[in-house]
Amino acid sequence: MELLRLHARGPMTITELAESVGRTHSALSQKVSAMRAAGLVRTVPGADARSKKVALTAKAKGIVELLAAEWRATEAAITELEAELPYPMTQVVRDVEEALARKSFHDRIAEKLES
Repeated sequence: MELLRLHARGPMTITELAESVGRTHSALSQKVSAMRAAGLVRTVPGADARSKKVALTAKAKGIVELLAAEWRATEAAITELEAELPYPMTQVVRDVEEALARKSFHDRIAEKLES
């Protein structure tokens, strides 16, 4: 997702990239480090001396179209599958999130261990 976002929007700071994909700055910082080690991104100077932006490398640009095609195919397959189900998977995810907001999975396991 991050590579696709950088391809669509161009270089972004880690904060901007994290917000755009719904992740924390810390999580994205670690992921950017891994992508940098894999040769997929590089950092470039930002608007001022204190900031850096994450940019795609030529290697990433060479694979981003394949990633985009896979993403489109995945979304189409999910839409097709949801049409066949009486209860959409996206609703299941929302329901699970709501249930876990009421009581965490950790707390549920801890209760079972106390019984």
